[in-house]
Amino acid sequence: MANFLHDADLPDDIDFGASVAVDSETMGLRLGRDPLCVVQLSAGNGDAHLVQLRRDSYDAPNLKRLLTDPKVLKIFHFGRFDIAMFALHLGVVTTPVYCTKIASKLARTYTDRHGLKDLVRELLTTDISKAQQSSDWGAATLSPDQIAYAASDVLHLHALKARLDMMLEREGRSELAQACFDFLPSRAQLDLAGWEDIDVFAHS
Repeated sequence: MANFLHDADLPDDIDFGASVAVDSETMGLRLGRDPLCVVQLSAGNGDAHLVQLRRDSYDAPNLKRLLTDPKVLKIFHFGRFDIAMFALHLGVVTTPVYCTKIASKLARTYTDRHGLKDLVRELLTTDISKAQQSSDWGAATLSPDQIAYAASDVLHLHALKARLDMMLEREGRSELAQACFDFLPSRAQLDLAGWEDIDVFAHS
């Protein structure tokens, strides 16, 4: 089930427990140019909550409180972009975090296919549609197809984390993955500061 919260903050009576799956929809993929429009959340129970943000103020204190709660793990797929967007528009440092894309790259070295659709198909034997990936997320009212697409981006992240954690443990890369997750907020800050296309660890 997808609960669409139109132009509103996250209700303060929703308990996500110890971990919450998080994603966002924006008007594009350029930091500083494209606004943050929607944030999707799921406790891993089959329900998703979609928060359509007030773009004139980004006044969402309950959402910001959740993103910065040290007791709640935020699970992303390619969290680097979402975390940067939240820092830029919501003014928060999202932590602690987990990224299924990073986990996949460290665990699934037998493939170069680490997109969410590929992960869900292989590890969960489920097909998800990405047809609405490029659509107008700044619209005043989202279509049923947009809502369903946005919800699907968070509904599977808990299950993916469980499968990927087993693979990381098997390959002896759990600690390395955790170090990468811990660095993600700093990687997002580098992106915002202008180093998005530069590897500061490279020799040249």
